[in-house]
This record gives sequence, structure tokens and C-alpha cells, in this order.
Amino acid sequence: MTTRTPRTEEVLAAADAIIDAFAATDGGRYFAGFAPEASFLFHTEAARLDDRAAYEALWQGWVEGGWRVLDCRSTARLVQAYPGGAVFSHDVATRVDTGEGEDAYRERETIVFRVDGAQLLAVHEHLSPASA
Repeated sequence: MTTRTPRTEEVLAAADAIIDAFAATDGGRYFAGFAPEASFLFHTEAARLDDRAAYEALWQGWVEGGWRVLDCRSTARLVQAYPGGAVFSHDVATRVDTGEGEDAYRERETIVFRVDGAQLLAVHEHLSPASA
């Protein structure tokens, strides 16, 4: 059995589905793009989130506190595909309503995808602050 290398367009479509769902604060659609065992490393959190369920619980707390995404823009996109998966990286500018007011972030993000049958699932997301 040979391992399929995803096409650039396929990786971009999978990344865009995640980004678009995030921009809509649509948790169901957003988390559908991640494997259950996906890990998350965010500079805004004290520790790594070791699975999707941990991030879903954190997200739910944010939403219950009034948090929602107002805008999310992806630029400087790069796809690096390999047999069995791909790495997608980009710059992201996000505006959110925290429930107590607006906040904005300029960050760099990497999402690692694996081929899962006919689709791509994210297995890791890393978010770091963009340099000034």
C-alpha cells in the first residue's frame, strides 16, 4: 500500500474549512477538522492541550463567557505536502469579542494534517505571536 501525498489545493481546502469555521465561531464545524487525538500548543495557554476534547472544553468556556470571533484573516500561506500528510503555515490576524470588549491578535500558525482516507484531518495546531 502506498501512502498518498495530498495535493496543495486539498490542503488549502482543509485549512480554509478550519479557518472559516473559526471565523464563524462554529465549534462543531471547527472541531470536525481535527482528529480526536489532535494536540494544540497555544502561546495564550499555560500548557499544551493533549487532545481535541481538552480544547473543546476550553472553547466551550470561552463561548459561555461571551467570546466570539469577529474577523479572521489568513495571509502568507505555505503548504508543504509529504506522503501521508502536510504542514500548512500562515500568518493570521484575528479580532474577537471577549465578552468584556474587543481584542485583536497577529499570530503565526502551523497546522499539521494527516491523510485519513479521502480527507485530511488536522493532528496538531501550533499558534505563536507574530514578531513586531
